[in-house]
Amino acid sequence: MRQAFSDALVKLATQDPNVLLLTGDHGYALFDAFRRECPTQYINAGVAEQNMVGMAAGLARLGYRPFVYGLSAFVPVRVVEQIKLDIAHDQLPVVLLGDGAGFVYSHLGTSHQSTEDIACVRAIPHLAVYSPADRFEMTRCMELAYARKGAVYLRMGKADRGGVHTQMPAPDLQGGLCQVRLGKAGGPAFLATGSMVCTARQLADTQVPEASVWSVSCLKPLQQDRLVSILRASSRVVTFEEHDVAGGLGSLVTETACEHWPTRVLRIGVQDRFSECCGTYDYLLKEHGLDLASLTPRVHRFLKGE
Repeated sequence: MRQAFSDALVKLATQDPNVLLLTGDHGYALFDAFRRECPTQYINAGVAEQNMVGMAAGLARLGYRPFVYGLSAFVPVRVVEQIKLDIAHDQLPVVLLGDGAGFVYSHLGTSHQSTEDIACVRAIPHLAVYSPADRFEMTRCMELAYARKGAVYLRMGKADRGGVHTQMPAPDLQGGLCQVRLGKAGGPAFLATGSMVCTARQLADTQVPEASVWSVSCLKPLQQDRLVSILRASSRVVTFEEHDVAGGLGSLVTETACEHWPTRVLRIGVQDRFSECCGTYDYLLKEHGLDLASLTPRVHRFLKGE
């Protein structure tokens, strides 16, 4: 997925000389191709993320199209105020790229684990939020971010969890909701985003064959009427995200369910706590109950009405 991101960025920059890449002293090998193809469009702003966002806002006012890259623990979490006031308030066309979302930087501890970034930015007006699940969705989200000509936060999670699509999805990703598995009519619906789409589909394939699976690659703006139709057609709804259950995809779905349709929703995510120990990525998924073995009994109990 990170390679698809790099390829898409190089393609945009070679087609449009106003596309600029700003990085907070991260992503060196990832941007080798960009520096080779577009050396004058690359800016390393150093470990000064607040200044980098302000710089991007100024460049956007001059007609440039800045793409601002950092670890998601820093972009957007460290720079929420600058995003809100410098970029979103004036609806500037800046794309914020948060790499390593969730537990990707597992060994580096809480300071580098980002399970609150969606919650931090979802309430900011005029800021779109994308969360692609694989390389195809990444390519499409990069195209949408560039075409939007407004403020965007693009969240990048674990890159090697497996593919979701076999070809490029629809141009608009159906308003943020793309069905990746067809289930039984009137059965449960699994709504997942980012790295957890693979887990949701694996659970459906092996344990809950009647479930449909949807990838939510665009959390904001989300096509509300399409989401409501999924809620109305489903016996139960389960959301999956490598993010805190507060303020993320689960919150978005339950907010909509409460307003439009009385559907019970089970939110699979981080349960309002920090990691107790450092360890591998797979260890942290297990600690927080996001691995397949841990979440399977929870989903079964919920679908049985327990």
